[in-house]
Amino acid sequence: MERSLVLVKPDGVQRGLVGEVIARLERRGLLLAGAKFMQVSRALAEEHYGIHKGKPFYEGLIAYIISAPVMAMVWEGPNAVVAIRQTMGATRPLEAAPGTIRHDFALEVGRNLTHASDSPENGAKEVALWFKPEELVSWRRAVDPWIFEK
Repeated sequence: MERSLVLVKPDGVQRGLVGEVIARLERRGLLLAGAKFMQVSRALAEEHYGIHKGKPFYEGLIAYIISAPVMAMVWEGPNAVVAIRQTMGATRPLEAAPGTIRHDFALEVGRNLTHASDSPENGAKEVALWFKPEELVSWRRAVDPWIFEK
C-alpha cells in the first residue's frame, strides 16, 4: 500500500473545505492513516518546500503556508499517489478536469487548496517529515474487500 501526504492548505481551511476533501478521498476508497490540524512552523515549511528555494515564488509560498492552519493527513491505498492526485486535479485549477477538487473549488494556482505527494518516494519522505510513526494508524475497514482486490 502506498502512502501520500495530503494537506488542506490555508485557503482550503479558511473556506471550510476540509470535510469536502476528506469526503472525496473516503468515497474514492482511500484509507485515512493519520490526521492533525496544525499551524505550520517556518522551519517545517522551509524543509517541505526546500526544492523551490531560490525561485522567485519561494518566499511567497512560505508566507502563505504558515499564514493560517492546515489540515495535514496521510492517506493510503493501492496506487494512492495517482488516485489522490486525480481526485485533486491539475496543479493549475483552470487546467483541472471537471469534478476534481481544484476544478470545482479553485481559480488560481496560488490558491489551489491542497497539496498531495507527487510520487510514492516523495510520499514516504513527506509522511516522515510531517508525522511521527506513532501518529499513524494501520487498520482495515470491514468494507476493504469490496474496494481492494487483494
